[in-house]
Amino acid sequence: MKIDTQIGGGVSKDIAADAQRFERMGFDGGWTFESKHDPFLPLAQAASATKRLRLGTNIAVAFGRSPFSVAQTSWDLQRGSGGRFHLGLGTQVRAHVERRYSMPFDHPAARLADYVRCLRAIWDTFQNDTRPSYEGPFYRFKLINQFFNAGPIEHPDIPVYVAGVNPRMCRVAGEVADGLHVHPMHSVGYLRDVVRPALEEGARRSGRDAGVLQLYAPVMVVTGDTQQEMDEAAAQVRQQIAFYASTPSYRVVLDYHGYGPLGEKLNRLMRQGDLSNMGNQVPEDLLEQVAVVSGPGQLAAKLRQRYEGVLHGLSIYAPVPEGASEAEWREFISAFRAAA
Repeated sequence: MKIDTQIGGGVSKDIAADAQRFERMGFDGGWTFESKHDPFLPLAQAASATKRLRLGTNIAVAFGRSPFSVAQTSWDLQRGSGGRFHLGLGTQVRAHVERRYSMPFDHPAARLADYVRCLRAIWDTFQNDTRPSYEGPFYRFKLINQFFNAGPIEHPDIPVYVAGVNPRMCRVAGEVADGLHVHPMHSVGYLRDVVRPALEEGARRSGRDAGVLQLYAPVMVVTGDTQQEMDEAAAQVRQQIAFYASTPSYRVVLDYHGYGPLGEKLNRLMRQGDLSNMGNQVPEDLLEQVAVVSGPGQLAAKLRQRYEGVLHGLSIYAPVPEGASEAEWREFISAFRAAA
């Protein structure tokens, strides 16, 4: 199981130095995410500054960009990183895609599957000079000339990950992707009983083996050297769980654990602007199902034990703090690997 971390996101102004630091610490990979900052630009800096670190987006909003623009950027990052790039795509939600990106959001699951197929058709043309002939229900790629053809690269097989929470999007991952970006709002039970069957169903549709799909997740943790630090961390994680659980898209996880009505209550508090009261609504049982609660000395082993055989890679949800001790993080990563 690989252990990764977060790159960029406004955590530091010196992305190259951060990436080098993460590589020295022993992390396997670093992922960017799309919120206040572009998810691709930091990876260009990280790629030129490192030799081993795998790099990827978790996630880039697919529907905010055309398949050709993402294909070009991904190709350049794969070339520049020497084959270390992973493309993680997500749909976002209708309101943001339509009102923030000014892009269409109809049939998101089918649209995303079409998007990934179109990407691969473009990459095939770049690598093999195949005549453009892709025409799907939402996207098409039927025209290019050599002025716009990026040409072949040494590592043309770019892994594509799809982000999913609901069974429908997990089926898309099984159908067309190389991996699934598991949302932080998850539990091992939900992954086992809901996500895995959906991946397998999607894979069967395409005649694929679901066993080859890679699952990666950022994991929320509650830890601290003192009880006060543990309590403060628990309050922060409860607030994050409440924020996600207030969104209808993530209600399925609450339903699985028997907390469906909690989602409606949190959504109502969110609409009322009562954010400070939301975290208090998250019960202890749900906190322990979603987050790993442990003192620092046992955290690495607890993470490994919980997710062994469930995930292929994980990271701690919070970024590595600026100025964190490299020696302590190397020790943590060594303990994680030794816990296998």
